[in-house]
Amino acid sequence: MVRVTENMRSITDCASQMTEIISLIDGIAFQTNILALNAAVEAARAGDHGKGFSVVAGEVRNLAHRSAEAAKSIKALIDVTHDNVRQGAAIVQEAEKNMQEIVGGSGQLNVLMSEISTTTREQEKGINQITLALSDLESATHSNVLMVEALSASSDVLKAQVIELQTKTDKFRLSQPGYSEHALSHSHVSSLSTITRRGQA
Repeated sequence: MVRVTENMRSITDCASQMTEIISLIDGIAFQTNILALNAAVEAARAGDHGKGFSVVAGEVRNLAHRSAEAAKSIKALIDVTHDNVRQGAAIVQEAEKNMQEIVGGSGQLNVLMSEISTTTREQEKGINQITLALSDLESATHSNVLMVEALSASSDVLKAQVIELQTKTDKFRLSQPGYSEHALSHSHVSSLSTITRRGQA
């Protein structure tokens, strides 16, 4: 009976740790979603040059949403496991009390032990479901990381394209009558400042 009680406590501790992990994953998914939204805004500002970038941002946002939904599902399973553990702990306490009081009532003890066994099997099923869900979440998180890396690479490419386009535009303006070198320098500096601010954002 003492061993059953210790197992109940161990399961409770594991469930609490899983809850903390799920909260962390949910926070990462939320941050990733914000990053994807910002990327989509930047892609929209870039026009045709940002179409590919916008697709990547959309995929990252979808992955973030899936991660958040998976985290919610796992949290629900953990809550069910907590309830089962509390029920099992109550049964164990009742069994301990009865064992101290009962002299020949082995029949009632057998019933209680059967209930404990049933509850334990339910807990095992819940833990197996959590394990499968965590595996799916790990895969989704890995894909999320890859998409974020692709997003970062696409951002660098987009920035280079914007700089190249600005250079060509400045050359075109320079060839127009009445366009001074001072105006060109001022325009180039302003554009680079804007790009730098976007990159820092």
